[in-house]
Amino acid sequence: RSFSLGMGLFLQIRTAPCKQGGCPAPADLKNANGSKICAQLYSDDNPYYAQCLGAACCSNKVSSLVVAPRCELGIWSRMGKEGYSHKFNGGVVYRLQEIKKGLLGDWDNSISAYYCK
Repeated sequence: RSFSLGMGLFLQIRTAPCKQGGCPAPADLKNANGSKICAQLYSDDNPYYAQCLGAACCSNKVSSLVVAPRCELGIWSRMGKEGYSHKFNGGVVYRLQEIKKGLLGDWDNSISAYYCK
């Protein structure tokens, strides 16, 4: 699924594994028609890194992500942009379980709201 987020940018939720099992380069995030995608979220990660996997991805199921250059992905732990928050700039996060959320938690399967600009 793709969601328009204004200014011609898109956030895409991956519903299938990446080509050849690897994450796309952040600069290569584009729709089939060539329009820019702000970020892609994936429902699975891989302990060997360099891979973004995933079946249908939705809130509280995101385990890895890719953010395009000059984009910023804001995430929240609760709906309505509430709770803990974190921002990602252009790049790849192969395992959200390595990104701390609060004192004891991590961001694996914890994203309930997001916005990309």
